[in-house]
Amino acid sequence: HPAPSWLRPGGAAVAEEAPRVPPVEPGPSLTIVALLGGPEVRPGDDLDALLLDALARTPGVLPLRDDDVLVVTQKVVSKSEGRLVKLDEVKPTKRAAALATELRKDARVVELILRESIRVVRKGHRVLITETRHGFVCANSGIDLSNVESGYVALLPLDPDASARRIR
Repeated sequence: HPAPSWLRPGGAAVAEEAPRVPPVEPGPSLTIVALLGGPEVRPGDDLDALLLDALARTPGVLPLRDDDVLVVTQKVVSKSEGRLVKLDEVKPTKRAAALATELRKDARVVELILRESIRVVRKGHRVLITETRHGFVCANSGIDLSNVESGYVALLPLDPDASARRIR
């Protein structure tokens, strides 16, 4: 390929035709819409009714189409299904206490992490990477302490696939 005209000795400008690019057909698009004004979900709440109400309040999302995807956080599902544990009611085993000391974590939380897992894959940096009974490999067996009432933790749903089918 010859050097561009502006790099050639003598600098004479030579018109070069731009390559022809075929027009691009519009492809699939992605639109993300946050649902408006859902309440704090509590154990026993009818999550389906809460979602339908939030959908109805959010302009432009109804009716849902077959190719729409509704994303619902695990924690909301866990809360509605009552998968909350009061930490004061957890008695750590010796193994949990030893791991908690090593990882600088609450021994009761470590106990729940171990109960919710079939094996510890890795440990370090204040985290246990575990394989859950569901077959998921995740941090701390998916146990979450954020956005739950103080003194409680949220566990993963017992059967996430069944929960997803029910919501669908």
